[in-house]
Amino acid sequence: MNQPRTFYGKGIPGVATKDLKGKLIVIEGADGSGCSTQIALLTEWLERRGHAVEHVGLKRSTLVGDELAKAMRGNVLSPRTLSLFYATDFTDQLEHRILPALRAGFIVLADRYIYTLMARDIVRGADLPWLQSVYGIALVPDLVMYLRVPPQKLMERNIYRGRELDYWESGMDIGYSWSWHDSFIRYQSELHRSFNRLQAVYGFVTVNGMRVPRSVTRDLQTHIESVISPNG
Repeated sequence: MNQPRTFYGKGIPGVATKDLKGKLIVIEGADGSGCSTQIALLTEWLERRGHAVEHVGLKRSTLVGDELAKAMRGNVLSPRTLSLFYATDFTDQLEHRILPALRAGFIVLADRYIYTLMARDIVRGADLPWLQSVYGIALVPDLVMYLRVPPQKLMERNIYRGRELDYWESGMDIGYSWSWHDSFIRYQSELHRSFNRLQAVYGFVTVNGMRVPRSVTRDLQTHIESVISPNG
């Protein structure tokens, strides 16, 4: 049976949640956990079944997405500025992409949502009640699935793909270590703990992200079926 839609806090004024007929499905996880791969596989699966799909994610706002990406390349943002930049990016997408798509009956697949932003901010010293007030505008998703992948495995995936470690995803701004490798492992371990804390608060589904992509996809599809079926 469908549950009434709600926001985490006051939400966006003037939004009639009864008009949001679509489904909001979130895939969470650290960089390298496979979120983007799973979004692509799930999109193909859903579209074959006749569903219209909209994508959202981090740094995709037409208002500040490009500016945020440029600012991050400078590696000089303070934790609070970075947090508010991401919150603005999220809010713009919520108002101009997520809500209109849900009104039109689309399935919105979010390549991360507020939980990644909150987890990152917690590691950088932000207070959870403050973050909950900032993201009180957020719509409660129909389903949130967190791809759990240990830090060492994330490191191995970066090496295998020949990717350089990202400054922010390695926590280099925090000052754990001059070694990018050591800082990455420490930061991702702290992020892992933050996700555990948020999972206890928000109750999202945890999925083993260590397996081959198709095995992970089958698990995600099973959970999605439970919310997009007529009785979901």
